[in-house]
Amino acid sequence: MKRVPALLALSLATTLLATGCGDDSDALVIYNAQHEELMVDVAKAFTDETGIDVELRNGKDLEMSAQLVAEGDASPADVFLTENSPAMAQVENAGLFTELPQEAVAPIPAMYRPRSGLWTGFVARATALVYNTDQVSEDELPDSILDLADPEWNGRISFSPTGADFQAIVAAVLDLEGEEKTRAWLEGIKANGTVYDGNNVVLESVNSGESEVGIIYHYYWYRDQAESGDVSDHSALYFLGHQDPGAFVSVSGAGILASSDHRAEAEKFVSYLTSTAGQQVLADSYALEYPLNPAVQLDPPVKPFAELDPPQVNVSDLDGKAVVDLMTEVGFL
Repeated sequence: MKRVPALLALSLATTLLATGCGDDSDALVIYNAQHEELMVDVAKAFTDETGIDVELRNGKDLEMSAQLVAEGDASPADVFLTENSPAMAQVENAGLFTELPQEAVAPIPAMYRPRSGLWTGFVARATALVYNTDQVSEDELPDSILDLADPEWNGRISFSPTGADFQAIVAAVLDLEGEEKTRAWLEGIKANGTVYDGNNVVLESVNSGESEVGIIYHYYWYRDQAESGDVSDHSALYFLGHQDPGAFVSVSGAGILASSDHRAEAEKFVSYLTSTAGQQVLADSYALEYPLNPAVQLDPPVKPFAELDPPQVNVSDLDGKAVVDLMTEVGFL
């Protein structure tokens, strides 16, 4: 198996989206761990509508949450955005968020935001198996993602365990199945699988026949299909159902820091992010992630969000630190 570092050194690339109506110190500072290109589009639309300048400081989920915890009340951040929810839970547990306004949380279904009201989901990605259609038929695929730890899948699977995407899936397995079963599953897929650095590489490996089945999020396959099909034309997606851990929907989160010097502007931004207008910007983008406001839907051929059958998890219970500790113990990190 190929090994890669568990954590990269923290580096915050900064993008300033200005309207000319103030200096940089007046800008709303967003620590952004979502896709930079996507959030540039959203921030520009927000600035065009409100006149509020936005400064995006871009990084990775757990690195940025650790940065926020280290900075505490001295953080320059006003808003924190993530790809996956475990990083949001880390900041929430450190007591660094403030309650969101009702208009920001009301558009989002309750299962995609914590009961505390301290942050909200705004977009989601569905766990899926991608399989090589020349090597595997759909009826050969497992009923559960846990089955990939069985000996019959030895040498046939691939995944990218070092990124926040896969770690969020592990967090869901841990929440649903407990530590003992999660450890056994990790040990099983470690024995059976090939590790790659990135979900796009997993997709490529399956499409080329290096691997029969890969664990990814849905949008990697749909994006390539929309662009060229070069690394997806010999593969298909398989969505597990029946609320299996492999049907987990990972939520990208948005929260306002209690130490924010721009509270009113931050509330406007998060409210815009969850509004029909903001969610439509997300839906119209290249990203092909699922908007969480039910008023906005992705266009076909993406599988409709309402047809997914994800397990019920409390997004605040997805423990990133416990996942990193367990994956380190097993030897993935």
